[in-house]
Amino acid sequence: MDLQNLNPSSLKSRFTARFLRALTEINAPKTISSSSPREIFQRYRRIKVAADKSMAYSVRSRRIWSRATLWRLRTRSRSRRLVSFGRRASVKTRTTASHGKENKEHHGAVLGVQAEELRELVPGGEAMDLCNLLDETAHYIKCLTTQVQVMRTIANLYSIE
Repeated sequence: MDLQNLNPSSLKSRFTARFLRALTEINAPKTISSSSPREIFQRYRRIKVAADKSMAYSVRSRRIWSRATLWRLRTRSRSRRLVSFGRRASVKTRTTASHGKENKEHHGAVLGVQAEELRELVPGGEAMDLCNLLDETAHYIKCLTTQVQVMRTIANLYSIE
């Protein structure tokens, strides 16, 4: 990805411009004074928040997930709460049922469980019906992919210097 040849109206371009501005603001107040685990984690959080906020603003308010992300970031900044280091999503496995009617009932139950898991992953997903949830999920994945591409490019540029 070449940062200089981006289409100014593209999602990638809007995100890149906002994210680079946010990174500049993060680095402006002070330089890295120590590499304690606490300071590294705080820096990680600031970069993650900058990336999430930049992506949500780049999408504007057209998507439910972007509005939910911005709302979550606003409320989190108002009420600072402790964040645990080791929180991970649980991976659930599914088993296949016998054939016939039981299989269809099981398939519906598995689909319901999977939809609930998806609702937990997509910001604002709790309030969506399945059709909107799938549409928002596809868009959210596209945006996360864009975010990763831009961040990789920035990291590669800094590693060259």
